[in-house]
Amino acid sequence: MANSQPRRIAQIIHLKRDSLQAYKDCHAAVWPAVLEQIKDCNISDYSIFLDESSMTLFATMKYNGSDFDADMEKMKANKEVQRWWKMTDGMQETLVKGSSGSMDPRGWWKELEEVFRVDQVARGRLLECCKSGGHDTKLLD
Repeated sequence: MANSQPRRIAQIIHLKRDSLQAYKDCHAAVWPAVLEQIKDCNISDYSIFLDESSMTLFATMKYNGSDFDADMEKMKANKEVQRWWKMTDGMQETLVKGSSGSMDPRGWWKELEEVFRVDQVARGRLLECCKSGGHDTKLLD
């Protein structure tokens, strides 16, 4: 059973400068089995962004399932995903201390804490936040 509110996930990792074009090329033609496994593991709205000045990759996704750990085990068990990770891990430098790759239980991409979020405008009203030096918050009609 899926959750009514998806879990939002953000992660970062560094990309090796000499792998920039290869990384872009492989993500321009992601293997169908990898895309299917992502979908089958209840992940949607998955994007990867690049800050080329720092060679930081920033990924965002939504998890819509009810057992994230079980779904990630299914992902890890897929042989095509393992081959994909072996290829892409070699292009990356983790920020997770002691991690040896995507199969490592510690993770490969570093998860980030969400510190702010605006989902929607409530009934046509805008939220005015941080007015007067960050101390006034009110809803405007």
